[in-house]
Amino acid sequence: MSAAVDLNSDLGEGFGVWRLGDDEALLSIVTSANAACGFHAGDPSIMRSVAVGAVAHDVAVGAQVSYRDLAGFGRRAMDVAPDELTNDVLYQLGALDGLCRVAGTRVRYVKPHGALYNTCVIDDVQAGAVVRAVAEYDDALPILGLPGSALLRHADRAGLTPVSEGFADRAYAPTGRLVPRSDPGALVTDPDVVVERSVRLATAGEVVAVDGSVLAMTVSSLCVHGDSPGAVELAGRVRQALGDAGVAVRRFVS
Repeated sequence: MSAAVDLNSDLGEGFGVWRLGDDEALLSIVTSANAACGFHAGDPSIMRSVAVGAVAHDVAVGAQVSYRDLAGFGRRAMDVAPDELTNDVLYQLGALDGLCRVAGTRVRYVKPHGALYNTCVIDDVQAGAVVRAVAEYDDALPILGLPGSALLRHADRAGLTPVSEGFADRAYAPTGRLVPRSDPGALVTDPDVVVERSVRLATAGEVVAVDGSVLAMTVSSLCVHGDSPGAVELAGRVRQALGDAGVAVRRFVS
């Protein structure tokens, strides 16, 4: 049973004149913003805009670090040498943190994006490279990831704070991993189902996998994707439903 949960969303995922999602509207609903850092999406102006909006709405900014893959939106698996990956994560962290500081805030946590997120669930080498970058930059930064992942294990071993995350609008395999986006049904699109899953994760610590099995999953943060259809309305419904269920929606970081 959870008395409180964080609500996060991926923001700043445009590039130049191209925009994806309604960042300003989502910032009025969520409590944490996973800001793209320029490697899968985002550019300096967009990153700064997210930081300014986050300050206005008292939303925590997290660095959503990625493989260097603008063309593939960071959703293509890549074989990146560990030292190179550590440096890539450091580069993204430093860029976003600089723009945050100008806006009057700072990066408060780190969450990998897309293929890097999924790879860090099972790959100790890649997970270790990401954790090493965070530890070298600021070992007070929590790392947000999938429960039971290699990423959170490495974060814990390195003395960082691992934060378990659940997905309101993504399907789960019986293993507890996310169903690949290339598979049918990977994205849960029925708003009523998304709302029910969110409340169940926050209050009962469980979610139903695609085969009907029930997975125990204690989470401190729930993600509603900013690029999902009707994301703003959906996030608003999730937040309202959590409140109605007696769950306080608040940041997991101060």
